[in-house]
Amino acid sequence: MKHVAVATTLIGGLAFVTPAHARAASDDGTPIGGAMLGQRGIVIGAGAKPLPKSEASSFLVADADTGEILAAKDPHGRHAPASTLKILTAVTLIPRLDKNKIIKPSQDACNIEGSAVGLTPNKIYKVHDLLRALMMVSGNDAAVALAEANGGLARTLTDMNAEAKRLQALDTVAKTPNGLDQPGQSSSAYDLALIARAGLASADFREYVGTKIAKFPAPEGKHYEIANHNKLLGKYPGMIGVKNGYTTKALGSFVGAARRDGHTIIVSVMRHEGSFWNEVQELLDWGFAARGKVQPVGTLVAPVPKVKPTKPVGGPAKVTPAPAAKPVELAHDSPVVGIGALVVAVGLLGGAAWVVYGVRRRSRPGGPPARTGDESLTP
Repeated sequence: MKHVAVATTLIGGLAFVTPAHARAASDDGTPIGGAMLGQRGIVIGAGAKPLPKSEASSFLVADADTGEILAAKDPHGRHAPASTLKILTAVTLIPRLDKNKIIKPSQDACNIEGSAVGLTPNKIYKVHDLLRALMMVSGNDAAVALAEANGGLARTLTDMNAEAKRLQALDTVAKTPNGLDQPGQSSSAYDLALIARAGLASADFREYVGTKIAKFPAPEGKHYEIANHNKLLGKYPGMIGVKNGYTTKALGSFVGAARRDGHTIIVSVMRHEGSFWNEVQELLDWGFAARGKVQPVGTLVAPVPKVKPTKPVGGPAKVTPAPAAKPVELAHDSPVVGIGALVVAVGLLGGAAWVVYGVRRRSRPGGPPARTGDESLTP
């Protein structure tokens, strides 16, 4: 099988493989990831078996270990991301916030529309709790509270868009921290897979997207249980996580990763009118069968190297690649696997009366409708 010339960068134990033509994309107009990814229709490598049918307007299947893209449909097509944008929120804020810091959400955060974990304006939440709520139950209220902890919405959106640019997710424009529809907000199947792959290099990220059931703080020292919206956790063999989304404008979107026999496949879909869960499973199955056997059609590129100024500060800047992070093994014995089972055992012992606490807060009289961005409506 013929391969193009590549450059490889190790980040978090993952090999970011960048073809020579992709590295020059910003100069010559070649689409990020490779020339074939500029096509609007289905792109599939030589030697591949037929793809499963998908009703998504855009999708991508990639080998997360090498970054090779095995198949795609309109991978750079820009669509409203719905709550899959929360992947970028998490990737941006996990390294910026102390997860043990105690947060008091504003009333504005507690009143946000759509999917919510049920925050109250009490100083009872750790950043860790809010990140769980963000990625497990798609808490729009948690997203705003985290943005407040990061210095406010304006600063957080600046940080998110800067992070997207650093990752070379150039189809992505964040106008909210939670993915609620806003004019000009966008992402693509390529970018969602790219951002998710960066997140999977973090053990904390894997924990948040892979926990099935957890306790969540409530007033007066109580708690209630929250459950992950990802229907494939515990159902699809090797499923790691990541995130689903839905609004009436964006329709259904999803990006997920699964690991089998030491290999990880990422699938992303955007703008799906119906239920995408079975299609995602079939695309994952296809990806595991195709990896290493088909000609890749492109690659998930490496982040832009960070610029480190030389001393003295006023002198000319020297571009120095950031040091590689310690290797992270995305194996079945990673922290993600054991956490869900442990939390289930603890959570079932008490707090049953608080299970509906967050739901009641979402449906309070006079509040905004839970229709937009409410992933309980995901098919």
